[in-house]
Amino acid sequence: MKKKICVVTGTRAEYGLLYWLMSKIQKDKELQMQLIVTGMHLSPEFGLTYQQIEKDGFIIDQKIEMLLSGDTPSAIVKSIGLGVIGFADAYQSLKPDLVILLGDRFEIFAATQAAMVSRIPIAHIHGGELTEGLIDDPIRHSITKMSHIHFTASEEYRKRIIQMGEQPDTVFNVGTLGLEGIKNTSLLSLEAFKESIQFDMDKFFLVTLHPTTLEESTAEEQIKILLSSLDEFKNYKILFTKTNADTDGRIINRYIEQYVQKNKNRCTVFDSLGQHRYLSAIKHCSAVIGNSSSGLVEVPFFLKPTINIGDRQRGRLKANSVIDCNFEKNEILRAIKKGISNNFNLNVQSMQQVYGSGNTSEDIIHVLKQTSLDTILKKKFYDIE
Repeated sequence: MKKKICVVTGTRAEYGLLYWLMSKIQKDKELQMQLIVTGMHLSPEFGLTYQQIEKDGFIIDQKIEMLLSGDTPSAIVKSIGLGVIGFADAYQSLKPDLVILLGDRFEIFAATQAAMVSRIPIAHIHGGELTEGLIDDPIRHSITKMSHIHFTASEEYRKRIIQMGEQPDTVFNVGTLGLEGIKNTSLLSLEAFKESIQFDMDKFFLVTLHPTTLEESTAEEQIKILLSSLDEFKNYKILFTKTNADTDGRIINRYIEQYVQKNKNRCTVFDSLGQHRYLSAIKHCSAVIGNSSSGLVEVPFFLKPTINIGDRQRGRLKANSVIDCNFEKNEILRAIKKGISNNFNLNVQSMQQVYGSGNTSEDIIHVLKQTSLDTILKKKFYDIE
């Protein structure tokens, strides 16, 4: 009897991380993959990215509409409620043996609550991390306490989950799925990449800015400061990717669209590049600028500089290629100038990676196949002596 493994995805970035794990589950003779798609994947505003999932050869078993059109705190709370209702029905229909959830977004929070109450074992990827400027931080730790198997990106994160009372033999340091995607993907040449986005850019910045969700009404000021800073680098073109469906995300997207409209010869923007083009963009860009988690996880693997602005990623492990700065124009300018300097890039070439070696999905599948689910729901709190 095959184990029914249900994978949930709600965003483009999360799917990009899960792709290789999903592929290997789908091919494994001892496992049966089920797939639930929700959140931004089903929204025209965010590019209807469920279509890319289908193009990649995956069968979507359930689509759960939960994303309201607003991005206020009230709209996010209501979206979570809709998600819990949708996941309750989906789990009842699919009857999975185990649910795989990645990360810390509110869509995954809804999926976790429904699975826990439905008495379905949960395997959580990327727990134990810190993002102290976001509501993601308490969401992530809550998911950890509702989960039964834990896959972390580093030994430090593994220890933190054990510190939270999880049994050590249920917590596995497997590295990050993002590096595996890079190792297994044949990326586009610069010419092919430029053709794919229909924009000529030999020297460019890749920019993604998300709201810092534990700060109130800062998105407008922050995007203005960033755009003003980018004005100082006229000899670089700019490739923007839009924000996630977070509170005040639409404010950021609106300013980006206006900026691109005024600077058509120098800038372009995409709702979603997709994993292949996004990784290709990292490969060829001069620096990644903003506050996306990819700047800390995937970008260092390419030995490229990351300009990490503000508190959104505060608390995460960071490679030497990451330059932190606050949302102050002078600080951002200094950080960008440092990141594109020859000395900094030379030093980055010999730095050590902090998130594993890129065999993550194989390690995860091995654990899933070897773990008995018979009594896994009855968790015991682990006290550190």
